[in-house]
Amino acid sequence: PQPGGYGAPQPPQQPGAYGTPPGQQPGGFGAAPHGNPTPGYAYPQPYPHPAPQPQAQPHPTAPPQPHYGYPQGPPQPPTGYAYPGQPQPYGYPYGQHPTAPYPAPKAAGQRTVVYIVVAAVLAIALIAGVGFWYANSGGGGGKQDTAHSSGGTGGKNGSGGATGGKEKAPADPGSKMLFQVPLPQTANTVRTAGSWLTDDVYAKSGVAEITGYDPADGTRKWTLKLPGPVCSASRQLTDDGRTAIVFQPEMNDTRAGCSRLAAVDLTKGTLLWTKTVGEGDFPVTFDNVTVSGRTVAAGSNDGGAAFDIDSGKALWQPKRSDGCYDVGYGGGPKLVAVRKCGGYDNPQLHIQTIDPKSGKVFSEYKMAPGIEYASVVSTVPLVVAADVGHSAGDGSGISDYFSIDGRTGKLLTRISAPGDTYGGKCDSITKVEDCRGVVAGNGRLYLATEEHDGTSDKYSQTNEIVAFDLTTGKQTGQRAPAGDGYTLYPLRMDGTSLLAYNHPPYDKGGQVLSIDGASFKAVKLLENPATQEVHQAEATMPAEYAELRFADGRLFMSAVYAHKVSYGKEYLVLAFGTDG
Repeated sequence: PQPGGYGAPQPPQQPGAYGTPPGQQPGGFGAAPHGNPTPGYAYPQPYPHPAPQPQAQPHPTAPPQPHYGYPQGPPQPPTGYAYPGQPQPYGYPYGQHPTAPYPAPKAAGQRTVVYIVVAAVLAIALIAGVGFWYANSGGGGGKQDTAHSSGGTGGKNGSGGATGGKEKAPADPGSKMLFQVPLPQTANTVRTAGSWLTDDVYAKSGVAEITGYDPADGTRKWTLKLPGPVCSASRQLTDDGRTAIVFQPEMNDTRAGCSRLAAVDLTKGTLLWTKTVGEGDFPVTFDNVTVSGRTVAAGSNDGGAAFDIDSGKALWQPKRSDGCYDVGYGGGPKLVAVRKCGGYDNPQLHIQTIDPKSGKVFSEYKMAPGIEYASVVSTVPLVVAADVGHSAGDGSGISDYFSIDGRTGKLLTRISAPGDTYGGKCDSITKVEDCRGVVAGNGRLYLATEEHDGTSDKYSQTNEIVAFDLTTGKQTGQRAPAGDGYTLYPLRMDGTSLLAYNHPPYDKGGQVLSIDGASFKAVKLLENPATQEVHQAEATMPAEYAELRFADGRLFMSAVYAHKVSYGKEYLVLAFGTDG
């Protein structure tokens, strides 16, 4: 058949050699330097690639920060953890580096992220793999919901209902700072992954602890102490406010690994249970964890395991057979496993929709041999991202999106997303479910474009959000512009509307917009103050790396690392809210 529009499925390519040289450390997502000037630690820097030049500290009479589309300040010596020779940060398994490196942005007019590819990259065969269906009479059937994103089962953390939308535009979208939490001072870089929002609590991981705050004013409701830092945290949570984390059993010994799996009651601030998997001195180290229904599922290169979130009862543990193991899981309304089979030089990924309670496979899609990593963007609709043939070239981990029928395992379409055209980033190496700048819902894939020149002056940058049909792979023609100097990032679905954060220019405050799924008309839900103090604080929480949660007219921004702050102010949490 003739090819469709942009992003339609493409014909298979001839097989080619594949592989990254043995011993090469894969790149990924989220490393943090310490001691850098504003905009602060939240800009991960390359590891172990040559250091980018840090950016100049803004001054009332000086040009604004280059990341937001302005002139570059004088070069300064590189500092921070992310350079070779610096110590291993806490919150990662011994012998692994943080899955990171998205480089610091370039100067104005050149803000497209550049990634230095170390591995030898060659073509991958058979782009659109083969879908395979396991026939069954279980929960894989029924009508597929098409209005969820990759976020939590609770709408505040990432996904909305099938119709309508809960977030309403206030009479005055102007916000005020509700509260702020300073970044903890640490001698070494420590991971602080995890933030959740319920009706009554905003909870955030700190240094070897999780704290629950009143969403309205930041009053501490509880603090849950842990023996070591949180390595990975589920974005999903149950309707009654329960979620899951992976943490390190010791604070000052990275060799202990991220081997403790736990369920947390966010209402009470208590651990429901903790588990380890494995025997003796060699417990499994988990890279990722998620929640679907009442099931906690965790995965890694050592395989996966699942437990009941309430009791901690072991539900199932897939066996490593025929060289296959569960790398990780995507949760929410369905549970989807990314299962890796085959050897190092010719891996094959199986995308499996499974029963959370039993682990039974309902359907399976086999990706093309040679694709090494994949991320679950959304489980309903089922969308998977992959860097096919290491062709993304920008460190995003995405060259293509695969829209799959979760009931049958059939590939619906493949959407090409060149890194120089579209944003969106996934940590497909270890986190599996950690995708940003892309949302699926309404039978659509919503993607931010890369930044390009604006119209106001030579330093102005902007972008748009565009939509692709998840059945045909074609663009729908819907396009939401950020506005000159602004940069849009999709956050989550709110019913049939898309919520997006609009990063501001230097003289404005950030915004949260609701974009109608049909008309693509944008309505402002929140706009932060345009003061220098607020802008500089907000600049330390770029949407590419920070954790953003929005609900009920409140925006919560939080950091994923703590470190020693040697200049300026940095924050663990910033909270804004409207009076509406």
